[in-house]
Amino acid sequence: MNSSSSAPLSSLLLLLLLSPLTGAQNSNHFAEYIGAEFTGVKFSDVPINSGVDFHFILSFAIDYTTSTSPPSPTNGEFSVYWDSGNLSPADVSAIKQANPNVKVAVSIGGATVSGQTVFFNPSSADSWVANAVASLTTIIQQYNLDGLDIDYESFQADSPTFADCIGRLITTLKNNNVISFASIAPFDNSDVQGHYQALWASYAGVIDFVNFQFYAYSSGTTVSQFLSYYDIQKSNYAGGQVLVSFSTEGSGGLSPANGFFDACNTLKGEGKLSGIFVWTADTSKSNGFQYETQAQSLLAS
Repeated sequence: MNSSSSAPLSSLLLLLLLSPLTGAQNSNHFAEYIGAEFTGVKFSDVPINSGVDFHFILSFAIDYTTSTSPPSPTNGEFSVYWDSGNLSPADVSAIKQANPNVKVAVSIGGATVSGQTVFFNPSSADSWVANAVASLTTIIQQYNLDGLDIDYESFQADSPTFADCIGRLITTLKNNNVISFASIAPFDNSDVQGHYQALWASYAGVIDFVNFQFYAYSSGTTVSQFLSYYDIQKSNYAGGQVLVSFSTEGSGGLSPANGFFDACNTLKGEGKLSGIFVWTADTSKSNGFQYETQAQSLLAS
C-alpha cells in the first residue's frame, strides 16, 4: 500500500476509534408471551407497531400428560396447554398475514401445570430429544409457527443433561427448517442460572434471544439496580441479545409505572437496548395494553 492511500485510511481508523458507539447494539425487537392464563386474549387485541420486530410467544407447550390428574411427565411428548380456543392455527395465520413484521413462537416448559410444578425430567437424553423433535415439529407445523422459546424453571436433571437435550433440540429443529429462531427465558436463581448458563456455554450459537426475566427481581428494584442487573446478565450471556422485561401481573422487578422506561432510555442512549419483552398479554388486556404501546414506541423511535 502506498503512502498516498495509507494516510486517509489511518485518519479513518482514528476517527472510528474516537467516535462514540451510541446506538450500535440497539434493537427494535419486541416480544410478548400470550395464552397461559386463559383470559380470552386474542392476537388481534394486542397493538402492533409496524416499526418493531414483533414476536408473540404462545405459552405453553408442556411435556406432561393432558389426560391424567395430576398431569405427569411424558419424556418429551409435548401437548398444547395454551388458550387454543382463542389462539388457534387460523388465528396465527391471520395475525401474520395482517402484520408482516409479526412472527409467532411456542414456549416450552413453564412453571406449573394444573397447580403442579413442571420439571425438566427426561428418561434419557436420546429418547427425550427424539420425542421432543417429533412432537414439537407436529405442533409448530400445525400452528404455522416460526420459533421456539425455552422456559423450564425447575429441574430433575443436571445442567449438562439439560444443555445436551435443549441444545440438540434447537439445533435439530433449525437444521430441519422447522424454526428460524430460538430464545431462552432464565431468571436470577442459582439452579436456573446453572442450567441455562451450561446451555449457553455449549449452544450459544443457536440461541437468538435471551428473554431474561428481570421481573423476578424484587418489586423494590430501583433504576440503578436494574441497570446493574442488566450488565450482570449481559456478562452471563456474553454476546447474546439480552432483552429487558417487565410483568403486567405486578409480580416484581422494576415496573413500567415506576422507572422501567427510564432504564430503557438509559440503555438506549448507551447503545445497549437489545429489545423488550412482556409477561403477559393475558393480564395486559385489562389495562388496554398501555405499556406495550409505550414500549414499542420507544423501540421504534
